[in-house]
Amino acid sequence: MKEKNAAEIHFYTQKGEAYQSLSSLQKHLFTGELLSAYWDISKGEPVLMIGLGEEALEAIQIKEVAAKAAKECQAKKIGNSVLFVDEILTFCGKEHLIDVLEGLYLGGYQEPKFTKEKEDISEPSFEIKSTLFTEEELSLAKEKTSVLCASIKKARDRVNAPANRLTPEIFAREVQEEFKNLNVEVTVFTKEDLIKMQMDALLTVGDSAQNPPFLVILTYKGDEDKEESIGLVGKGVTVDTGGYCLKTPGSMKGIRGDMAGGAAVIGAVHALAKNKVKTNVIAAIPMCENRISSGSFLTGDVISSYSGKTIEIGNTDAEGRLILADAVSYLTENKKVSQILDIATLTGAVVNLLGFTIGGLICDNEQFYQEFMEAANKSGERYLRIPFYKEHEKMIDSQVADVKNISEQGCGTITAGLFIRRFAGKTPWLHLDIAGTAWTDPAVFEFQAKGATGAAISTLYYLAGGEII
Repeated sequence: MKEKNAAEIHFYTQKGEAYQSLSSLQKHLFTGELLSAYWDISKGEPVLMIGLGEEALEAIQIKEVAAKAAKECQAKKIGNSVLFVDEILTFCGKEHLIDVLEGLYLGGYQEPKFTKEKEDISEPSFEIKSTLFTEEELSLAKEKTSVLCASIKKARDRVNAPANRLTPEIFAREVQEEFKNLNVEVTVFTKEDLIKMQMDALLTVGDSAQNPPFLVILTYKGDEDKEESIGLVGKGVTVDTGGYCLKTPGSMKGIRGDMAGGAAVIGAVHALAKNKVKTNVIAAIPMCENRISSGSFLTGDVISSYSGKTIEIGNTDAEGRLILADAVSYLTENKKVSQILDIATLTGAVVNLLGFTIGGLICDNEQFYQEFMEAANKSGERYLRIPFYKEHEKMIDSQVADVKNISEQGCGTITAGLFIRRFAGKTPWLHLDIAGTAWTDPAVFEFQAKGATGAAISTLYYLAGGEII
């Protein structure tokens, strides 16, 4: 028996038998085009019809149609629905159950509000019906996808949070609490620890802010038979004014979201641990603020780093690569990581190049690149590999230090990545620049909301060995 405020949801392909069997009036009101939606109440009970169009869909489009269903139910305050997925999975492939579920779970997300009276933004729930899977298979897929999407939504909340509500200290404390009951060792290095460790690049950026810097290390050992781990490093700048190279007024809106890389790494590790994936991951998240004070670093300074390499500061707004350099050095020098991936909202140049739906990727190891792209194909996220050559590496050579933090000859996305590579040693390295994909205003896809997207979490999850079905 259906609960009150319940509905049935069906997908229709325009050339499918189900659509052709609809009445003339239904066809007139519901075209069956991709993302079209129609509420049919002709039989007394509400039935939501979602159009799939005529052509086979990619993962992103499948997520969109599922998210469309979630948003329609949320708008009508329908809390419980029965979703029939055979039509869409027969049309697109059984493996896309993951994308249907992800679209459903993410489609109802709304950014948090900080008003006195709390708004009810409860998300709808769904019962999935399919003859293509057993009840046990459906239940397990729902459980695992729910965990993954909860991590994505938590990352969205963090990136959306105002800077005064997510200082480095609050961020570090939240992470400790989040992993308390999971098989993840959390190590938090305070400012005093960082001074002793000579984590000078991270301290250079964060030391002069009122809120001190931290370095958080997450160690997940899900595979005791394996010694090595994949290393993940995420930028955790909770507010970025640009320092003395102050950002323009138009760029100031996004300065609170400069920790999306760190949020992505935390989200991926959380999903891996909660789903008990048999893999090993060691993650490093350097957390700090890039503010202006009497002691803030300046253009022309020459600073040291955890690795011992000296760095010439060409731009104080190129701070993310500084803190990532120290974190990458820490993992490669102290932990047995077989590969290392860094992720950050790093450059405006990547937005100019790829816009808001494609992430920039730089990699120095072909096997690592192929593994990453297999994971991206599972997640449906889009990345483009950007090439680099010897001449690009020379662009960050300094005449007064070992390296400088910005190129004066352009190629901003490439040289930013290559700067971090200088600190990865001989470990296979991959760099993700999500400056364009971590935030959207307005939302580009139905499974997004205005603001943070939770970019890269699902790809990192699959890269580290996570599975859903």
